[in-house]
Amino acid sequence: MSEFTLHDLQCFDAVVRAGGFQAAAASLHRSHPAVFAAVAKLERQLGLALLDRSGYRVRPTPAGTSFHRRAQALLQEFDGLRAHAEQLAMGEESELHVVVGDFCPRPQTLGLLSRFFADCPATRLHLHFEAVGGPQERLLDGDADLILHRVDKRDPRIEWLDLARVPFIPVAAPGYLPDAGAKGIDPRALRGYTQCVMRDTARHTPSPDYFMIDGAPQCTVPDQLMKKEIILQGMGWGHLPRFLVEEELRDGRLRSIAGRRLPGSTEELVAARRTDRPHGPVLARLWGLLQQEASGFSTR
Repeated sequence: MSEFTLHDLQCFDAVVRAGGFQAAAASLHRSHPAVFAAVAKLERQLGLALLDRSGYRVRPTPAGTSFHRRAQALLQEFDGLRAHAEQLAMGEESELHVVVGDFCPRPQTLGLLSRFFADCPATRLHLHFEAVGGPQERLLDGDADLILHRVDKRDPRIEWLDLARVPFIPVAAPGYLPDAGAKGIDPRALRGYTQCVMRDTARHTPSPDYFMIDGAPQCTVPDQLMKKEIILQGMGWGHLPRFLVEEELRDGRLRSIAGRRLPGSTEELVAARRTDRPHGPVLARLWGLLQQEASGFSTR
């Protein structure tokens, strides 16, 4: 068996992923004949038919599927090695962009960042505050090196560290809503009351529908603290992180309206960065610090 090359494997992987030679060539920025020739050479060298070309779309044969599974592991290792080499060549980053999401506990988060960057005087911290879908969009758009928020953990472009589970509960000022009794408030009864909601800072990502009551008037706010103040003043109701309203729930300035018909929820707060981009030594150290702090990260 002749030796095959990394280029051959990359072309075969691209064809399987794209479902055709033309699309694979475009994704690799190579010509169609070059990709076709590389895959054909790989099949000759292995003595295997890796692709079924009989249909409209090219599909891997059973042998091709098995080979592709093993080849992916090798290609991922190569990508990791290349990224590591780029990290070594980068030196200390001159700046880092960190996005703090809307339900991230700010005192603990900002304290950690302050202590860390005090020891990195050559790196300027650009700190951004985003809400709802904004943090993940900034990360995927390349505008952030690190975010502290929720992410879609199914996205292969993202790696994350679990920091905390943040309970959200629906709350209102006493007297703002009618007494619901033992059964709890029916969401349909809330259509006549103002719901206070976060303003999504995402620019092009479809806005997720978090806790929205169809037909209810809305008051949109830029952050959780403004949302809390609106609700405290009896100008609306809404869901807030429990850590933000513990004191008000204890002293009666707010009441929970959670029940069987209007349950709260729990969000997963994570630190996240891209898997498909190189990371410099400062971000690598910050990531390591977050790994150390993750078990003690608290939203209380």
